Amino acid sequence: MITTDPWGKNGGKHERNINNGIELLCNLKKYKMGKLILVRHGKSEWNLKNIFTGWTDIDLAAEGIEEAKNAGEILKRNTIEIDICFSSYLKRAIRTAWILLETAEQMHVDTRYHWKLNERHYGDWQGKNKEEVRNSIGEDYFLNVRRGYDTPPPILSKEDERNPKFDPKYSRVNPSVLPLGESLKDTSKRVVNYFFEAIAAQLAKDRTILISAHGNSLRALIAHLEHISTLDIERVEVNTGVPHLYEFDGNLNILNHHRLK
Repeated sequence: MITTDPWGKNGGKHERNINNGIELLCNLKKYKMGKLILVRHGKSEWNLKNIFTGWTDIDLAAEGIEEAKNAGEILKRNTIEIDICFSSYLKRAIRTAWILLETAEQMHVDTRYHWKLNERHYGDWQGKNKEEVRNSIGEDYFLNVRRGYDTPPPILSKEDERNPKFDPKYSRVNPSVLPLGESLKDTSKRVVNYFFEAIAAQLAKDRTILISAHGNSLRALIAHLEHISTLDIERVEVNTGVPHLYEFDGNLNILNHHRLK
């Protein structure tokens, strides 16, 4: 199976086999698959203020810190040992992973960061109050962008100071692949690409994987894993600080999925 991948490691557009050859998926049934735990970061300061955050690097609020600690306690209570953690380049997800692992007494765990796990880029809406945006543009367009699949927000101009190319975190990323605004469809392309590029192979080694990421990047991955249609994705909600565990067969079909308590 070949996929068109505009999100290569160096940012170039080219056709490639996902994860250096999708033969990985063809052969996964030879392996005992590891477990996957997904957790959305704890509430951020802008979550509490009802502000569009996107790629703006806002930290956890006090409530979000407690949610991350609680997620760590849940892993500890369920005696789940993490082998590898993946997170985004944004501090609210990174700090959630750190606090969770510290609480679970697993600070030794290797953590890998990638911009492809970042939250959806909300373009010109970033930094704006959600209710004020809703009132200014109308309910239909607002919901099409927020809960729909392929409607992007108004994009940033290339010279806008919020353009990720001006952020040192992305200095080694080809500016041509850095978004100025994304639909959920756009977000899904990079998230699912990274899943096959870096994460699926670790599951095939029977490793337990933690992904600490964001509402929309996790919605995109969940839609792919659970085969949720583009129409039904609007009903998928990922709560902050709540770990979910997935178990798979050798073809990455879900055998078991439940919220950890």
